[in-house]
Parts: sequence; C-alpha cells; structure tokens
Amino acid sequence: MRFVWACCVSVCFSVSLLLTGCSTIDEDLSDCGYDYEMNYELQLVTNIKTELQTQLTTETERQVGEALGNYLSEIFKEYAQDIYLSFFDVDKEGEILDHREEMMNDNQKTYSIYLPMRQYRHLALANLTKNTWVSAQDGGNSETLRLEQVANDTVSSHKTGLFTARSDMDVLEGVDQTFNVTLYMANSAAALVLDPRDVDVKSIQVFSTGFATGFNVNDSTYTFAEKDPIVRTQQINTGTDQLCFCSVNFPSHETAEGDKPLWQFKVYVTKSDGTITETILNIFEPLKAGELKIVKAYLDADGAAHPTDATVGVSITLDWNSGINYETPL
Repeated sequence: MRFVWACCVSVCFSVSLLLTGCSTIDEDLSDCGYDYEMNYELQLVTNIKTELQTQLTTETERQVGEALGNYLSEIFKEYAQDIYLSFFDVDKEGEILDHREEMMNDNQKTYSIYLPMRQYRHLALANLTKNTWVSAQDGGNSETLRLEQVANDTVSSHKTGLFTARSDMDVLEGVDQTFNVTLYMANSAAALVLDPRDVDVKSIQVFSTGFATGFNVNDSTYTFAEKDPIVRTQQINTGTDQLCFCSVNFPSHETAEGDKPLWQFKVYVTKSDGTITETILNIFEPLKAGELKIVKAYLDADGAAHPTDATVGVSITLDWNSGINYETPL
C-alpha cells in the first residue's frame, strides 16, 4: 500500500506503506491489522516571496523585504517539527480509532504504523509543539478536532506555521493503494512597513486585530471570538530607517459586514513630550490562510500614521491619553 501526501500551499508528504501478513479464521477482516512503513518528505510553498517582490520595490524597501523574509523563514520552515496523525471511524459518529504523535525536525523521516482494515477519516496536524499560543483540542472525534488559540484578550504572534489535512481512507487487504492527502496552511502573516520620516518620537507600538481564534480541521472552517483579541507584533530589525512590524496569526473574515473593516493595525506613537497618538489602519482586503499581506504607511509631525494605499481606511486620535492598556509583550 502506498500513501502520497501532496501539499498545495505548503507541505508535500510522500508516504510509502508496506503491508505485512495477517491471518484470520473467517471472512471478516475488519480487525485485521497491518504494519506500515511511512516515509515523509516535505516541501514548503507560500506566497511570501511574491508579496515581498510586488509590495516592496525601492532599494530601501527591498532591504526591508529581505529582513522580513528572513524573519518569516524562521516560522514557515521547509520541514515539520512535529506531526499529529489521527484516524477516525466513519461509521461511528467520528470516534477516534488511532492517534500518533511524532517528532520530525527534518524534511524526510520514516515511521511504522499499525492500522486495521476499514474506512477512516484521516486528519493530520503539523508544527504544534513550539507554538505556545495554539494547541489541538477535542481530538477524540473528527467533528470536534480543532486548532484553538489561547483565549486571552491580548496574544502574541504564532511561533510556527500550522498545517492541517483531511482525507477519507479505505484500507484494503493486499491492495497497492495511493491516497492523496493535501495539507493546507492554517495561519498567515501581516506586516506593517512604516516610514518614520525623521519625526521625533519616543516609542512606537503596533498591534493587529480582526483575526480568527480557532480552526475546525474536519470542515476547514474558522471560528471567531465575540471580541477580537489583540495580537502583538514583532518589530523586525531592517537595517534601514524604515520600521517593520509583523504578526503571525489566523486569517481574517473573507467578507465584510457593511463598512466594517476585515482587520486592522493599531499604531501607538509616543512623542517626545509624552503624548500618545493612536492610528487605526482599517484593511478591507481579507487576509487568507497561507498569505502574507503588507501594509505601508508614513508618520506625520503629529505622530499619525498615514497609509500609502488609498483602499486602507484610517482613524487618528491625537493626544490619546488613555495609555496603552494591552499586556506587556512576552
């Protein structure tokens, strides 16, 4: 038997399964088990390079793009750190029949697995171990298995690229089979490139918001909290006077409700006199799974951030005295 794992957005798994014999005293082979040798081979594909090349075109911006690309390459790596394989019964309301957790830390590795012959709903997850803000929940049933973000008002960026797959399998006796399982990336990245234009400021903090908090693996749908959590961005050293802030998170909604933005950047500039200017950049283009979206803006003398893209809305509050009430970044 042969498994071939192909990856549309992200990972390509090539899996070969070798059957061993099984003896039985009757014709019911549903509990007859087989050992499989599974060879995993990964190849990562994203839109990151295209977004960097099309959005960051000047010489200075290209340096920013290189720094941002290097940062994201540490998250969207060309290998899986860990992999979670779950096999569910399609006839008994999705109850789990077999589950394996393996460490890979490579782009190719071989495992052995034992599965009785029958039909399965197969769900797979990758790169959870080091992602402290997202975990797998309710894995005892195919209908409930999901990726869930920590339920805080303020969260840090995801630490890894997350990948999932779903596939129906009919494991037969002594038949050379090929199963094509496509893994899709479940999270995404958003970056703000900010030109400070020599404005005298004491500090700048940037947050993003408007993103999903969970992902249902079996039907590939996202869940959203009643109140969108605030995501801390990571400031990236660009080696230029341009500033870059990036967050890695679940996607946004795909369609807007009325004039409500799909997602936002919130920029807080503390000026030299101690006053704070708040700028909210409203983005109406969806941030989809597996994507990087870049927003560019510049500062004025008041510390307000102005987007260079006319489709990005902006709301500015000068002398914003409330102070930043988000938790200290970890």
